[in-house]
Amino acid sequence: MTSPYAQQGFRVGFDWGPAGAAAVPGSIVAVVDILSFTTAVTVAVDVGIDVYPYRWRDETAVAYAEQHDAVLAVGRSQPGITLSPVSIRQARGVRRLVLPSPNGSTISQQLSDSGSTVVAVSLRNTSAAVDWVAAQLAADPSLTVVAIAAGERWKDGSLRPAVEDLWGAGAFLAGLADRGVGPLSPEARAAAAAYREVVDELPEVLHECAGGRELTAYGFAEDVAVAAEVDISGLVPVLQGSRLSESSKPSRFCPVT
Repeated sequence: MTSPYAQQGFRVGFDWGPAGAAAVPGSIVAVVDILSFTTAVTVAVDVGIDVYPYRWRDETAVAYAEQHDAVLAVGRSQPGITLSPVSIRQARGVRRLVLPSPNGSTISQQLSDSGSTVVAVSLRNTSAAVDWVAAQLAADPSLTVVAIAAGERWKDGSLRPAVEDLWGAGAFLAGLADRGVGPLSPEARAAAAAYREVVDELPEVLHECAGGRELTAYGFAEDVAVAAEVDISGLVPVLQGSRLSESSKPSRFCPVT
């Protein structure tokens, strides 16, 4: 019996967190973590840095970074390169970065051996990602796609659905729908509708949501501003082996509306 949670029968799906990524299979999986993993990845790829997702920042991460001759991101409050997109944009001489996070990075690493093509999607590269994924789906009618909103974690470790990830996934899904890709599952349609509800209010709502207010309170308001750079990037980071690196440079793309 097929799992009722797999959204079978729909070409485009949507779910939340690591459990959702495991439950809803897709030939292509778009990981969305707006504040801040996938935003950080798009900034890194823009400046020529390959990103190695990793679950935890611990001694195993140190060894993993050494294995790949990469810089290991430090905690956000420390000097140096961190999960903060601003710190990555300011980096010099870095070509490989191990970027741990319990949400988007964990999901990306989890999917690395799944057989799916994993792409990092943020508000910064939505239209480029839509164009790239739509081209793959047009070339092979058997392919499916699922957007996974990473969400955040409550102190007890449970998933906290983060509205900024819902909007980011919804922007991607709305873009696919506008290009005639479908059918979308009810879950994917709901995410697309959530994005369309606020599209004219970005970036204000990104600053006002809980995640935006949290980062601002900790002194990282500029990271929220970077996350709100809608469609500024034309690059699509794709997980190739263990690293997220540039896959495509579309010559033109139209913003999702």
